Amino acid sequence: MNRGVSVLRYLVLGVGALAFLFPFYMVVGSLQESPDPTPSGAFPDPSNLTLDNYADIDGRIDLVQGLVNSGIFTGGVILGTVVFGVLAGYALAVLQWRGRGATFALALLVQVVPFQLLMIPLYVLIARDYGLADSYLGMILPFAINSTAVIVFRQYFLQLPRELFDAAAVDGAGDLRTLWSVALPLVRPVVLTVVLVTFIGPWNEFLWPFLITKEQSMQPLAVSLANYISNIQASAANPFGAVLAGAVVLAAPAVVLFIVFQRYFRSTNVGSGVKG
Repeated sequence: MNRGVSVLRYLVLGVGALAFLFPFYMVVGSLQESPDPTPSGAFPDPSNLTLDNYADIDGRIDLVQGLVNSGIFTGGVILGTVVFGVLAGYALAVLQWRGRGATFALALLVQVVPFQLLMIPLYVLIARDYGLADSYLGMILPFAINSTAVIVFRQYFLQLPRELFDAAAVDGAGDLRTLWSVALPLVRPVVLTVVLVTFIGPWNEFLWPFLITKEQSMQPLAVSLANYISNIQASAANPFGAVLAGAVVLAAPAVVLFIVFQRYFRSTNVGSGVKG
């Protein structure tokens, strides 16, 4: 019985390991001159490797411009998420004001409202009333405030010892000075975590940029790749390889970001900021 359980466990782990190797298969497929759907195609064959797929997809949708658009869209969302998340989280955790509990309850309630339910009203508001179609601001605005980030920052600010804020008040520091000089340095790992987690959403976002942008020069890379697949894929010499090449370019910045900053996924010892 134990042997059967061990065999089943290793079988499940083996299947999971193969699934997590999919990015490797994606890179290999993007470099193949002709697609190889057999299992042996998962391993690089030097005679079948080429960079033509990257050149082909770049010539059709402009990978650099798509990356720039994705970067501006994602950067704006991250900036709004961090700034508004820190300010709102600090206000909900530290400041005393009437309606604080009700506001936090509303922030929790927003979590259960799907974005798809608000998409049409948002499109009418931003594209027709504000005239922000085909603009970076029009893409960024619906995602600029993230209620999840507000809740996360609030919870971490609540963990900070109250003595820190009392000492800052005694020294004459205002609320913004206390936030900037006392609270924010202690939750810096949380800020980096929020940045990394937030990055994935807008970087891979397709539906809203697809609705709000019609000009190809303004579309993020995810939208450009989708248009390529639906419109001009059939005319490519190796459409499968070209699509995988675009997917590799789209995934590469996210992979590099997580590799570089993964060491910051650590909690900080805020208790060391209080003298015994």
